[in-house]
Amino acid sequence: MAAGHENYKWWALSCTSLGMLLAATNSGTLIIALPDLERSLHTSLLALVWVILAYLIAATVLVLMAGRLSDLFGRKRAYIGGFLVFALASLGAGFSSDATVLILWRVLQGIGSAFLFANAAALVTDAFPHEELGLAMGTNTMVAAIGLAIGPVLGGALVAISWHWVFWFNVPLALGGAVWGMVILRELAKRDPAPSYDVLGTVTFVVGLTCLVFAVSRGGLSGWKDSLVIGGLIAAAVLLPLWALIERRSRAPMLDLSLFKSRLFAAATAAAFINGLARFALMFLFVFYFQGAQGNSPIQAGVKLIPLAIGMLIASPLSGIYADRHGSRGLSALGMLVSAAGLALMTTLEVHSPYWQSSLWLAIVGVGSGMFNSPNTAAMMGSVPANRRGIAAGARTLVQNTGAVLSIAFVLAIVTSSIPKSTLFAVFSGLAKGLSQEKLNPFIANMHVALWTLAATSLIGAMVCLLRPRHLPALDEGVPQSARAGLPTEPLVLGEALAERDRAGSVTAGTRA
Repeated sequence: MAAGHENYKWWALSCTSLGMLLAATNSGTLIIALPDLERSLHTSLLALVWVILAYLIAATVLVLMAGRLSDLFGRKRAYIGGFLVFALASLGAGFSSDATVLILWRVLQGIGSAFLFANAAALVTDAFPHEELGLAMGTNTMVAAIGLAIGPVLGGALVAISWHWVFWFNVPLALGGAVWGMVILRELAKRDPAPSYDVLGTVTFVVGLTCLVFAVSRGGLSGWKDSLVIGGLIAAAVLLPLWALIERRSRAPMLDLSLFKSRLFAAATAAAFINGLARFALMFLFVFYFQGAQGNSPIQAGVKLIPLAIGMLIASPLSGIYADRHGSRGLSALGMLVSAAGLALMTTLEVHSPYWQSSLWLAIVGVGSGMFNSPNTAAMMGSVPANRRGIAAGARTLVQNTGAVLSIAFVLAIVTSSIPKSTLFAVFSGLAKGLSQEKLNPFIANMHVALWTLAATSLIGAMVCLLRPRHLPALDEGVPQSARAGLPTEPLVLGEALAERDRAGSVTAGTRA
């Protein structure tokens, strides 16, 4: 289909949605399989957690480089390449003989994911007009929610066969996505003419973030006086500020700090980071609550996690449509408040709490996440020029994934502190069914502390959402200069801005006649 065809945008959306479905489903299937992985590979708890973290760090660090490369060489080519790398890494991960080999394959999987995430939002933004961008982003988020709903249940079924299939099932999906992208996608954006890369900044950020996450994740298990923990924190304290200094002085920075001159982009980016920090560890935490504390099977735990995805599935498209008409600021803030309420209510859960309680609180958090994600993403992507959308999409994924990585690291540190090693092994291996409530109480108490921390973080995110201006879309494309000159300079909500643009265009047309 030609890029100019009126239906091309929907075909492009189908391709980016397939990437979102793959990434979300893969995340859910792997998390539900973690207890089985620990038993099968005879790995330590820290190594098990790094099966998750290694993927996230690779995707986080390289997503900006992937966005930069896509701006230079084409988003279609980069997006298809992401599918192919993901397929290869998934195939290799299924043949892993130990945790170290699996972590290395997960790093490669994260590289493929970086190219998918860096280009999905940019491809959608290229294809859709500004007034439909919230709907498009909401649809992508809705598809991700479907993946989150399918993932845990599918993971439970695949683990019943063999943990290897948790990775191998990705291969046909990723290859299908590559073929679909070759057939459907068209290059719409002009390529950036400056072919340069920030190698020094990338390396500094990789080492700094890895040191920070390693130190935080190890601190809860080995104690905060451990020499590796202290060394990691010191290295991060030196390298991360140094990275910011390098980015300010680089001619072609890894993260283009000039994007943050826009108050809308800066506030939406900060909110995306806080949302990742407040919400990502939740599924990780509840897998061990259901399989460990409550003694459920992997399939039962997967089914119990479905309300989180259903909440996102319902709220995401509706919030996207609302944001297209009324702006993103109030809705994003409300979504963070709803998530905070759900997280706070989760602190009432105990070892033998009935399922209706956990399902209701998970659904509330899912609704809040859906209310936040699509309006916030549309606001970010709609506030940058077309030729910078690859790097802007990369920046969005960078901050959100950084929040996600730190979320798991901090939650792990909280949950594992002051708990006997035998209890920890039983909970994280899914073998705690025979433990008494007295032995499980320290885990539940620490889980409550972690949930209160996540709820407080979400409240901070709501306040950050309110710092942005109301969403004024970029009106440059397709609007004559004479029409733009008459537009008001104060920020308007999206519906008001579009109406003002139409009125300005009508006046211009009448004058020309």
